[in-house]
Amino acid sequence: LVVGRQRSSADEILQERIDAEVVSDLVSIEQISRVGDSTVSAALRRLPGVGVKSAQRMAFHLLQHDRDGARHLAQALSAAAERVGHCQRCHTFSEAPICATCLDPRRDARQLAVVETPADQAALERSGSYHGLYFVLMGRLRPLDGIGVADIGAAELLDRAADGSVTEVIL
Repeated sequence: LVVGRQRSSADEILQERIDAEVVSDLVSIEQISRVGDSTVSAALRRLPGVGVKSAQRMAFHLLQHDRDGARHLAQALSAAAERVGHCQRCHTFSEAPICATCLDPRRDARQLAVVETPADQAALERSGSYHGLYFVLMGRLRPLDGIGVADIGAAELLDRAADGSVTEVIL
C-alpha cells in the first residue's frame, strides 16, 4: 500500500507539473495570438486575398524570423505612401506629376488604352504588344457602393479622348 500511494503521489505530482506546463504553454500561445491579432495582423488583412490566418502567419514570420524584413517593408510602404501620387495625364501611379509613360516620345499618342487599374496597365506593358498611351480609371463603376461616373474620371477621359491627338480609344 505504501508503494502504491507513493507511486500515486508521484503520479499526481508529475501530472500537476505537466498541467502547469500546459497552462504556461497556453498562456504563451495566448500572448502570441494577441500579437497575431495585433495592428500588424489587422494591417496585413487589408490586402486583397489575405485573411485572418494568412495575416497571422505573415505577422509571426516577420516578428519571429525577419525583423529586418519587417523594418524594410514598413519603410518601403511608408515612403511609397508619401511619395507616390497619380499622373496628371493618365492617373496611373507616379512619383512625378507626369509619369514616364506619358513623357515617352516613342509612344503612339494616337492610341489611348483605357484600363481599370495600374495593375492592368502593368500587365499590358509586360506583354510588349502595346505602344500607345493609357488612361487608368482607378476602379470601376459600382453604383451600389456609391461609385459613379465622376468617381472614375469619366470627364477627364472624355477630355483626353477629344484632345485632337487621340484617334483610337481601346477599351
